[in-house]
Amino acid sequence: MESSKEIAKGSKSSFYYAFSLLPQQKRDAMNAVYAFCRKTDDIVDEGSEPDDIKYEKLKKWRIELEKAINGFSEYPLLNKVASIIKQFNIPLDPFFELIIGMEMDLKQKRYLSFEDLTKYCYRVASTVGLMCIEIFGYKNKSTKDYAVNLGLAMQLTNILRDVGTDSDSGRIYLPQNDMIKFNYSEEELLKKTYNENFKTLMQFEAERAKHFFNQANAYLDLEDKPSLFPARAMQHIYSKLLRKIEFANYNVFNNRIHVGTFEKAAISLGVWAKYSLVY
Repeated sequence: MESSKEIAKGSKSSFYYAFSLLPQQKRDAMNAVYAFCRKTDDIVDEGSEPDDIKYEKLKKWRIELEKAINGFSEYPLLNKVASIIKQFNIPLDPFFELIIGMEMDLKQKRYLSFEDLTKYCYRVASTVGLMCIEIFGYKNKSTKDYAVNLGLAMQLTNILRDVGTDSDSGRIYLPQNDMIKFNYSEEELLKKTYNENFKTLMQFEAERAKHFFNQANAYLDLEDKPSLFPARAMQHIYSKLLRKIEFANYNVFNNRIHVGTFEKAAISLGVWAKYSLVY
């Protein structure tokens, strides 16, 4: 079985570059938490098994997490996560909320309203931020609001980037009410129709993502910025991703929009240097 570090590094995720400059103890903890989040997501997204089989696997994963927290699990990763939860005094709710969020992907392929979508985004993304800030360390309670809003902004950005690939698997995250409002049909999306209505719809959703990025900034206290530099690096990476989506005029169907490995590393190093040298 892969180690936590191998899972994080192998994913080439923005997370890996953002927390690679942490002190060893915190870096190891973040690798384990990330591996937990990755493996939880993989239960749903990998393989061609029927959804009911995946649901049973998620159920077993949740039960084994409970066992790890209360004593011992058959999964070494969950035992490691349980020890980190105790070491950093991380609340349990985000871990179980994340699993519920992944269950939503098996049960729900459409979202009627933005409020419905926000609930999903909280469970699959804001929860991760709430886990991480306990490892990073902070002094102000408003940092929790920072984590929640940043998670919402990042997940919305992911949704915009992946509109086409998600539709390939039958998932449409764009709220149905908004699609009706901008006169863009589900059939058009499934056919990857790029037109003016799609562009205005995507621009509308992008503004929502920007709103949550701005809200996150409003909740982050100056004295917590140095310890939260990995979260700030993630924020810069995803903000850049959103700008690239805008620069492509929202044509996510015909463009591979991403932030490259070198860019991620450079952004992470730059944010780390800023807060290490200035504060």
